[in-house]
Amino acid sequence: MIGIIGAMDAEVEEILARMEADREETASGIVYHVGTIGGKECVAAKCGVGKVAAAVCAQTMILRYAPEAIVNVGVAGGIGPDVRIGNIVVASGFVQHDMDTSAVGDEKGLISGLNLVVIPVSEPLSALTLETAERLCGKQKVHSGIIATGDQFISDRGRLERIRDEFDACACEMEGGSIAQVCYMNGTAFTALRAISDNADEAAAVSYAEFFRESAHTAAELIAELVKKI
Repeated sequence: MIGIIGAMDAEVEEILARMEADREETASGIVYHVGTIGGKECVAAKCGVGKVAAAVCAQTMILRYAPEAIVNVGVAGGIGPDVRIGNIVVASGFVQHDMDTSAVGDEKGLISGLNLVVIPVSEPLSALTLETAERLCGKQKVHSGIIATGDQFISDRGRLERIRDEFDACACEMEGGSIAQVCYMNGTAFTALRAISDNADEAAAVSYAEFFRESAHTAAELIAELVKKI
């Protein structure tokens, strides 16, 4: 079974439309859809926005359904001149940019207990995700790199540049890092792809509103194709 998690309706609704024999089950206040996509058994859920909601969804999914892998799908803000609206970023790892115990001597972003700044993804699964994205979208529109997660919608260039400089991140969003942490702690394979809906600067709110659904559609198409290959 493959687990699929998105934060908002638009990030999962097209995936659910592709799901056959869909049945709904509710746990931890989250609706899980169980069925098949391209003959592959899947469970998909809308976790809600933010790190805590995403972590609850991922942990509940693992305990209840024991997926062999979890895929996080959605939109993100692009960081850097080469990461443009409509592009795809496949995660090579995750950081939590709002995790900061540097006042007591820790490295910025260090996850206490794990002793990690960059939370790894599954390398074989990430490679398959990257190959699928490049084949469907073209290599020039696909990037692989660190994705930064935090409980803020970034719309300030100064903040954006600090995230880029501190973590060498190429995208920022609000859920993937916590899902990555849950999967790492449980030994569950994990990959994530994000379609870029804005550039996380002062124009982010306008760009996000304009391009969100188009970006979510692109991400959903990629996930439907990826699931068949896992």
